[in-house]
Amino acid sequence: MYTLIGYTFGRLIKDVLKNERAKRGIPIEVKKIGGNYFAYKSTTVWDKEKKKRKKVSVYIGRIIENGIDQGSSRSIFEYGNARLVWEILEEVMPYLKMSFPDDYNEIMAMAAVRVIHHVPIRLMKSSWEKLYVSQKVDASLSPNTVSEKLKRIGSDYTAQAEFFMRLMKDSKYLIFDLSSIFSRSENLNMAEKGYNKDDLYLKQVNFLLMFSHDRKVPVMIRALPGSVRDVKAIKDVMDEYDLKGCTLIMDRGLASIELARELNSNGIAFVFPLRRNSLMIDYSMKLELSFMYRDRGINCGRKKVEEGIFLYIYEDTKLRYEEETNFISMVENKEKRRDELEQERIKFGKISLLSNIDSDPKRVYGLWKEREKVEQAFDAMKNELENDKSYLSDYDAVRGYFFVSFISLYVYFRILEIIREKRLTGKVSVNEVLFELSKVYTINSKKLSTVPAGVIRLVNELGLNGLIP
Repeated sequence: MYTLIGYTFGRLIKDVLKNERAKRGIPIEVKKIGGNYFAYKSTTVWDKEKKKRKKVSVYIGRIIENGIDQGSSRSIFEYGNARLVWEILEEVMPYLKMSFPDDYNEIMAMAAVRVIHHVPIRLMKSSWEKLYVSQKVDASLSPNTVSEKLKRIGSDYTAQAEFFMRLMKDSKYLIFDLSSIFSRSENLNMAEKGYNKDDLYLKQVNFLLMFSHDRKVPVMIRALPGSVRDVKAIKDVMDEYDLKGCTLIMDRGLASIELARELNSNGIAFVFPLRRNSLMIDYSMKLELSFMYRDRGINCGRKKVEEGIFLYIYEDTKLRYEEETNFISMVENKEKRRDELEQERIKFGKISLLSNIDSDPKRVYGLWKEREKVEQAFDAMKNELENDKSYLSDYDAVRGYFFVSFISLYVYFRILEIIREKRLTGKVSVNEVLFELSKVYTINSKKLSTVPAGVIRLVNELGLNGLIP
């Protein structure tokens, strides 16, 4: 192994730079990392967004006594973030291996890259090679291989269904979310015209996510043509998976008395909110009960709509004040009329839920509020899907891509739950945890870098003491 012992930094570097610049005919700069010195090609590229040139460094090799050692394209590997993510992925590896025996390594590698670096398909290979696990796991992420794998994963619907069934086993409370991504691509044959949640008729791909409230992780995803309606998607899932004994918590886009009756007749419990203009809501109902929820005062009432189905109405006193104040401001600005204020006042701060659960209203309200914990991360996943949609023109590749994105979302929520268990949600996010852990790296896959004090403190606070040796 070559070292820099016996040389001063200035003399050695100057000699190497002089010789290498003359030999290569390119500008070279030096960076010190972990007690070693590395050479980079220094160049500039045009930034289209900022409309100016920006500096870019391209790795060449490690500086040794005789010049630059290019024996390995990379000597520095991200360790802390990769190890945490990979340990979580190993929780689902047995299921992945059973369902995808020839592709599970690539699925895990792609998921690790997505959750750590958030890069598009074309950059997966270079991002994977930055992680220390890339030296231990046989996974190829070249663009052609990724494209082939996504098509194969997406075409094996049976394997995906088996994986999801294993993952959702013993879950009693399932949160449903149906969303969509828009596409103007002529090649994306899965994108079809359909109405989104804002009632816009656009070319889109829908995706249905199911989240286990019991385990705090997503347990199923399904890509759907844009024309497939929400209710039909739910019915298809009911036909495929045994949901008896489960409680389904949905969003208002799925609410209908027809679906409520079908779920009730099949012995499936449900909770979903109604739109404020729903004819099923009785705003004259007396709200005779009250409770506190996260420091907010809630008034509530309940009545039977029909056999086995109940209407719950909740009034959030803080929300009522905020909505009335906002409406009065709109009246003053001539955006609303005064008579409209009198008509709408009865609705301010009110949330109406339809359910076949005959229970304490506070418990039903708590079940519904659990949706809020997952919506933000679902939106983050949707944004990543938006970024990559131009690369997906094949039906099977789209479904395979959704599956890989689902695995990365599983990792995200597992880290989020670690943060929540330690009551650190207001202090640190999932991305911040991964960023801080990225400061711990290996050199030549052997020597571990000096661990910053802030990282040690974070690891201790999260109870991940065994993560870093």
